[in-house]
Amino acid sequence: MGSLRIFVTSDVYESKRTVGSFRTSDPNVKDWSGNSFCVSQSGVGLTVRRWKGEYKYTLRCMDSFTYQRLERFPKTFALRVVFLPSACLNWCNLNPGSSRLEYILIHALERDDLSSLQPELEGEFRPVVEDNATLMKGGCALTSPVSTLVELHTCHQKSNVGKKSERKIWNRVHVMNKVAQRKVSKEFSIRKVGSSKYIRNNGGFEAVLSAITPESSSKQCNFILKLLEQRNDEKAIHFFEWMKSNGKLKNNVAAYKLALRALARKEDWVGANLLLQEMTLASDFELDSKTFNQLIYACAKRRLAMWGAKWFRLMLQSGVQPNVSTIGMLMGLYQKTTNLSEAEFTFSFMRSCNLQCVNAYSAMVTIYTRLGLYNKSEEIICLMDKDGVLPNFENWLVRLNAYSQRGKLDEAESVLKSMTEAGFIPNIVAYNTLITGYGRMSNTKAAEETFQCLKGAGLEPDETTYRSMIEGFGRNDNYKRTLWYYEQLKSAGFQPNSSNFHTMVNIQARHDDEKGIIQTLRDMKNAGCQYSSMLSSLLQAYKKAGRVEVIPSILQNSFYEDILLDPTACSILVVAYVQKSLFVEALQVLKDKKWEDSKFEENLYHLLICSFKEENQYENAIKTFHQMPKSEQNPNMQITCTMIGIYCAMNKFSQAENLYLMLKDSGISFDMIAYSVIVRMYMKAGSLRDACLVLDKMEKQNDIVPDTFLFRDMLRIYQQCSLLEKLANAYYWILRSGVTWDEQMYICVINCCGRALPIDEVSRLFDEMLQCGYACNTITFNVMLDIYGKAGVLRKARRVFSMARKQGMADVITYNTIIAAYGQSKDFKSMRSIVHRMEISGFPVSLEAYNCMLDAYGKEDLTEEFNDILRKMKKASCSSDHYTYNIMMNIYGKKGWIEEVSQVLAELKRHGLEPDLYSYNTLIKAYGVAGMVEEAVNVVQEMRTKGVEPDRVTYTNIIAALQRNEKFLEAIKWSLWMKQMGI
Repeated sequence: MGSLRIFVTSDVYESKRTVGSFRTSDPNVKDWSGNSFCVSQSGVGLTVRRWKGEYKYTLRCMDSFTYQRLERFPKTFALRVVFLPSACLNWCNLNPGSSRLEYILIHALERDDLSSLQPELEGEFRPVVEDNATLMKGGCALTSPVSTLVELHTCHQKSNVGKKSERKIWNRVHVMNKVAQRKVSKEFSIRKVGSSKYIRNNGGFEAVLSAITPESSSKQCNFILKLLEQRNDEKAIHFFEWMKSNGKLKNNVAAYKLALRALARKEDWVGANLLLQEMTLASDFELDSKTFNQLIYACAKRRLAMWGAKWFRLMLQSGVQPNVSTIGMLMGLYQKTTNLSEAEFTFSFMRSCNLQCVNAYSAMVTIYTRLGLYNKSEEIICLMDKDGVLPNFENWLVRLNAYSQRGKLDEAESVLKSMTEAGFIPNIVAYNTLITGYGRMSNTKAAEETFQCLKGAGLEPDETTYRSMIEGFGRNDNYKRTLWYYEQLKSAGFQPNSSNFHTMVNIQARHDDEKGIIQTLRDMKNAGCQYSSMLSSLLQAYKKAGRVEVIPSILQNSFYEDILLDPTACSILVVAYVQKSLFVEALQVLKDKKWEDSKFEENLYHLLICSFKEENQYENAIKTFHQMPKSEQNPNMQITCTMIGIYCAMNKFSQAENLYLMLKDSGISFDMIAYSVIVRMYMKAGSLRDACLVLDKMEKQNDIVPDTFLFRDMLRIYQQCSLLEKLANAYYWILRSGVTWDEQMYICVINCCGRALPIDEVSRLFDEMLQCGYACNTITFNVMLDIYGKAGVLRKARRVFSMARKQGMADVITYNTIIAAYGQSKDFKSMRSIVHRMEISGFPVSLEAYNCMLDAYGKEDLTEEFNDILRKMKKASCSSDHYTYNIMMNIYGKKGWIEEVSQVLAELKRHGLEPDLYSYNTLIKAYGVAGMVEEAVNVVQEMRTKGVEPDRVTYTNIIAALQRNEKFLEAIKWSLWMKQMGI
């Protein structure tokens, strides 16, 4: 028996370029398995024919057309040739020629002939055709890089064949087999390739992988794919793509499943979906539950509930019936992720398909119990009994936990009894579940009885048992038994958990056991708890007990020095002291701290200062500010601004301004909040000019965008300073900034900018405000009335007045404003109507209203109506003001009634009033009309004597009086004087 197998790769094609004979066993020329081979450029022809029940094999060498006749061999001699053109074996030491192979003969054994082969060769041969031989034309046309493969397998049977020719040919074959065993790779066996010894002896896994060629069978490729899938998902996918490109996937369901498993582990769900479609379209494979289960398994392993649900729904859409494994994996996944909606859908589908998965019932009960839906949990238990599903051990524990969590301990005990009757012996988990349930209900007696039953059953309490006992007695405020079980837990070698520590700290705080709580804090420290967590538990416990003041003494005896090393713990302690008004202790912590972090330290001081500010403890805030370390070169802007606000609240504006000047001198770039604080400081101090200077500085800093509050402050300042241009600029800045316009913004803009903006823009803002549903206040109505009235837009003025009256926002100023508007427009009828309505509404006619009517009638020379108003004023005992007297002097002066003007002036002085600038200007004008030039000039001298500075109107009236009386030279002198004065 012998074997010969030679692989020739695409490297053989290079032999064509070699001049002369090419016969070599050079180790650099290797096949895919890494073995050397011997080739030549000779062609080989093989002929197989059956003659008289025996096979006759003829080897034809195309180069010399020499025929070597092979004697008759037994039927068990098997021959198969797979040929690659232009490269073949060098048999019989034939001289190479230039002839090319023209025919390839492929012989296929009949199936019956396979039984006589060696066991390791079984399953390796497959019939290509049913007849004995097939002659194929055009062998040279093959282009795929398949290997030349010549196999000679001989199975020697004992026979009486004793011819010399048979012995010679047998010896020749035997020699060839020995040579082949030395030079070529071992047979590619599917059974052997998976073994580690085989892989190690053949150059490693990569070397074995390299033995795969496009001529390899699908089964061989599947084996390599399986090995890759077990080792490297990425390489498995690449090899799968190689199999696809080489036609190895037709009806190859096993390869698709291996690739699908690799994609699932990679979480390449898009690729997995495409592969499923390809399986159904390209391979005519019907999807089954196992295919989807491996995808769902990957999702369940990685807790990907969303993708698990998607694959399940795709499974249903594809018409695939889930099995119990599918339901079990999905429900386990939903239980881990507490995905209630998907769990309910899957559970409902399971019952509709009459599937019985006990784990699904357990998962639903667990999810409902975890979410506190105890009624739903009990419904699932009833459904399980109704469906006839027998509980397993896990399900019994789930039922026990459901009833224990709800506090139905009688039902829980019944479950434990039924569990025992069903043959399941309760374990430590069952007893712990009951103990936890009793603890939740504060039934410590039953919990201790269960604890004794546990020990009676031969079970030893574990850490969960002791922890549950601690929680139960702690909840029942039984300090003695809680402490006993706590000590038992530690003596048993178990570590208390955070819940136990929390319980002990709280119960010790309630029972004023400072010694015990110090020991508990030490245990927490030994357990590796963070100081911030320990401190938080301690503070919370003593806040509930109302005894925070004892914390400093506890900390001094436990871990105060450790807190001073931890910035986070220090901040927690400082905040707690501030909340309980323990400001001295808070300052002491900041003074004793042993860590260096200037920014963090400044934040703590700022927190403390802000807390004092909220409590109106300004003196403590100032004390804290002076205690904190400060740098005059780099002051903390936030803390300084807070202190400016505190000094302003105390009306100490000089100290506040000093802090501002210090910030300014340090060269720190102010932010929007700093500008807001400083502007508000000057507003409150009444220094509007300084506030304007600050705003000018802010406008030059391009990176500052004021917020709503700062914009409103700007508008109020500019409005009080009558800076109309600044108001308009601020308004358009607001529009560009994109700040949100609320009700207060609309009101502030209209009230402040109403007289600085075009009437159309103000009207648009007013209408927009109403459309937004914002309510106007009285001032806004009055501003709009004044704007419309002075612009003569009476229709809109009447609309605004009507709205103000309907909303109950009309006041005396509202009536005065509309009266002035009608008077200015000479609508005397409407003016009188409004006066009448004002009286009906309960408002007495004000002095302003009388003044408006006097001015309106006087300018129209309606003397009778003018005098009538004066009589009404006297009757109503309405005292006149400067405006009243000025109107009267102006009216009388226009007519040249100097005596009446003198009487009005005398009456003004009789009422203790002194003429103002308008009064003097009116008097000069009246003297000019009456031709009393000298008196007019004397008025100017009197003005200067009384400290009233003449304005442009004064000089204009003097010049007009001189010109009226033909004193042109004097008029020119006054004009030159005006120019010299820059008026």
